[in-house]
Amino acid sequence: MAKDGILQRSHFTLIKEYLLITVGVTAYALGWAVFLGPNNMIGGGVTGFAAILEYAFGLPIPVTYFLLNILLLVVGTKLLGTGFGFKTIYAIIMTSIMLAVTKDIIPHDFIDRFAGSESKIVCTILGGIMAGVGIGMSMSQGGSTGGTDIIALVWCKFRPASPGRVILIIDILIILSSLLFPSYIDGADGRVMMEFPEKLATVVYGLIQVTVCGYAIDLYISGSKQSVQVFIFTKKVEEMADAIAFDMKRGVTVIPAKGWYSKEEKQIIMVVTRKTDLNLLLRYVKSIDPEAFLSVSSVMGVYGQGFDTIKVKTKN
Repeated sequence: MAKDGILQRSHFTLIKEYLLITVGVTAYALGWAVFLGPNNMIGGGVTGFAAILEYAFGLPIPVTYFLLNILLLVVGTKLLGTGFGFKTIYAIIMTSIMLAVTKDIIPHDFIDRFAGSESKIVCTILGGIMAGVGIGMSMSQGGSTGGTDIIALVWCKFRPASPGRVILIIDILIILSSLLFPSYIDGADGRVMMEFPEKLATVVYGLIQVTVCGYAIDLYISGSKQSVQVFIFTKKVEEMADAIAFDMKRGVTVIPAKGWYSKEEKQIIMVVTRKTDLNLLLRYVKSIDPEAFLSVSSVMGVYGQGFDTIKVKTKN
């Protein structure tokens, strides 16, 4: 069997998941603190709607974000399970904290440089990329930054759809709704109402931002869900198969084969697993049989228990 240090992975996996969620929500908050908020941008999701309310009524974004997400979280927990809910509670709390503190952590000179001297289109794209990668990183670990992420995950559980596309549609509706609210910005004489042409331009920037964000989400999630098919040639077939099946908790298929040069009957181990787990699998193999021969190839899609669910409409 493999060494105990390799087999004991549950705690490490849990820590890794929450660490990635933390990094993801931090990237999301930084996108708003550095690129979007200082330029009076609007965006999608609960954060975008909270920004609309702040520009109109002066309500703090972190507080509005937290309260609205609690309402959506109740629905998400019931439909997606308590595991999803606990991770998302953590992500929502961390995002609320990060949205509140990042403005003080990041030097104001650095923020003012992007808010004042850099073009708004650059800030829009960079903010969208950071927000999208942050959301994708959190969603790939079973969590969410809340809001439209929860709606997207609920929708994708029951209907075949791209999470990024669902979020994009909802975000567009939120951004267009900003035209129904007044917007006040800081001016030389205090807070002044944003004129309609400038407000319309902000809506256009917001649409660009959510498009970039949705695309970044899909890129990150599709990359994190890539799977590999591994063929293992080893003399320790039973020991290797038991370690992968019972310790690593991955499906194993043993295929009978015959070496044509040696004319010997052999067995080949086939394993399909996530690409993110490949390094762990290689450590298992090396710890059991350092002389094992492996063939690793990427696969287009894997459906079934432990992987993606087939989501197609069937006729009665």
